[in-house]
Formats: sequence, structure tokens, C-alpha cells
Amino acid sequence: MKQPAIYILASKRNGTLYTGVTSNLLKRIYEHKNNITSGFASRYNCNILVYYKIYEDMEHAILREKQIKGGSRKKKIELIEDINPNWEDLYSNIV
Repeated sequence: MKQPAIYILASKRNGTLYTGVTSNLLKRIYEHKNNITSGFASRYNCNILVYYKIYEDMEHAILREKQIKGGSRKKKIELIEDINPNWEDLYSNIV
């Protein structure tokens, strides 16, 4: 089942951040955690799910991802800490 979502991965608390969009959050985070795909997140060891949000349609998810990516690091950290102040790995919430 496709369910559009945006997500932010971190290498550690206040570490390197990666923002992505997917139609299958569980599968995509599994791929990141197990280094199945290569790229920025894999290179910088971003595999802690610190933020995610589900959307009704992919168009809105992509627009929001672009907003987040275009925003400052400070805004990304505020977004994370509003829902996840301890930077816990939220992967267990979606499994």
C-alpha cells in the first residue's frame, strides 16, 4: 500500500541530517538502516529516523520535502525537536 511520507534521518543528535520523501516509509527506512542503497544518507551514516509525517498524496509530500530541504538547518532542528526533543529513533513507531 502506498502512503506518501516525508522523513528526516540523522547520523546522531545534532549530526548530519538527510531529508527524504517516499511512498513506503517502512521499506525506505529499512533500506537506509541496512545500507541497501548508496548515496548521501549512506555515506554520512544517516540512519536514525528522527522525524516523519504522513501525507494524503505524493504531491503535497514532495512540496513539503522541498520546503524542508530549502530551509535552514536551524529550522530542521526545530521541526525535529518539536516532536522528538530527545532525538530518539522513531523507527519502532512505524514497524
